[in-house]
Amino acid sequence: MLIDLHRDAVLASVSIACGVRAADLPRPTPCAGWSVADLLAHMTVQHRGFAAAARGESASWDPVVATDPVADYLSAASEVLVAFASARNPLLLPEIGPDPFPAEQAIGFHFIDYVVHTWDLARALGTSVSFDDTLLEPALVIAARVPGGEARTRPGAAFAPALPSASAGGPLLDRILTLLGRSPNWPDV
Repeated sequence: MLIDLHRDAVLASVSIACGVRAADLPRPTPCAGWSVADLLAHMTVQHRGFAAAARGESASWDPVVATDPVADYLSAASEVLVAFASARNPLLLPEIGPDPFPAEQAIGFHFIDYVVHTWDLARALGTSVSFDDTLLEPALVIAARVPGGEARTRPGAAFAPALPSASAGGPLLDRILTLLGRSPNWPDV
């Protein structure tokens, strides 16, 4: 079930985030131009924005680097997990589009983002993340459905254009990453 896979992806991000130290905050990430602090701020605001939408509320989608980015992230991760556990109504996600999305679809958006952002954070810290194929197979299906084209080249786009190796075989996580514009070999690209 998607909600369980989503929870696993978010909890994996929590596990990686718990390893972030103050000296890591300025480190670069696979997200062009973002430091670890920027990535954590983005992930935190996404959790809070999706959680608010699941509760039928509005929220600010502007990331702010907190005094304690890890504690702020852990709190936001808990918030989204609780909110999604009872999400049934369509979610209004102004950052994605003007019309509400069915709860399952919105959870899918957040799920794929956290598979990728967990990898982003792990790579920035010089470590890795391991997801099991039962999580990666549905993530690959969702990644393949993310629209391409001009939307991926705009400033602030959620994902970069797919890389040429996106359709090739290989490990599922690598295929997801290349579909969403990430090089599995970062930073050695």
